[in-house]
Amino acid sequence: MKKKYYIEGMTCEGCRSGVENILNAIPEVIKAEVNLENKEAVITLKKQLDIDVFKKAVPDKYTITEKDDSTLSAVNDNFTKEKSELQQLFPLFLIFGYITIATVLLNHNPWRIDDFMLDFMGLFYVVFSFFKLLDLQGFSQSFRMYDPLAKVLPIYGWTYPFIEVGLGLMFLMRFKITIALGVTIIVLGITTIGVTKVLVDKKSIQCACLGTALKLPMTKATFIENTIMLVMAIWMLMKIYS
Repeated sequence: MKKKYYIEGMTCEGCRSGVENILNAIPEVIKAEVNLENKEAVITLKKQLDIDVFKKAVPDKYTITEKDDSTLSAVNDNFTKEKSELQQLFPLFLIFGYITIATVLLNHNPWRIDDFMLDFMGLFYVVFSFFKLLDLQGFSQSFRMYDPLAKVLPIYGWTYPFIEVGLGLMFLMRFKITIALGVTIIVLGITTIGVTKVLVDKKSIQCACLGTALKLPMTKATFIENTIMLVMAIWMLMKIYS
């Protein structure tokens, strides 16, 4: 017999494969296939199993429910009650606001737009890298789902937060600014290509910009965030060479 289950809590390919392996290890399961995008597990069973068997098998971070007609209705109801996109992205906007206010305070007297941009980029990198480093493995797995370079070179996902730390310090300390601006354009340009593709394909995945500690959806806000940094870096680089 074949049954479908709804699984909440998976954020990356590592989560998906981990859940799939756990389900396949249950003796009564013939085959389990887990789909990350649909948050769904299709399980072929030797005999009828109580859902509690699956609930006990998977880690507490995952919620598994049977996907029959009534469950689907309940899931749809939950989706309608889910937080709005603006509410989900509140942590991102809050952090962005704090970085902006801190940068303004650092540069309000005397006011210099160049120093404002350098300090903003420096604080942006340092703060965002902190959240990524809280769960480096989880970040690298989520990042690999949309960043083109991380997909073909997994080690890049592991080193990316450290690249951000380095760039942040270079901007704040005014060290090799030209190099820092060039690297910023390259790394954020690559990531923005991946983000754009996800948005165009209308895929529902987690944004790794704040790591896995804060579960943020991939939205236009992620694209705007990257674009702001890219525009600043390009503008500063053009000014240096003009």
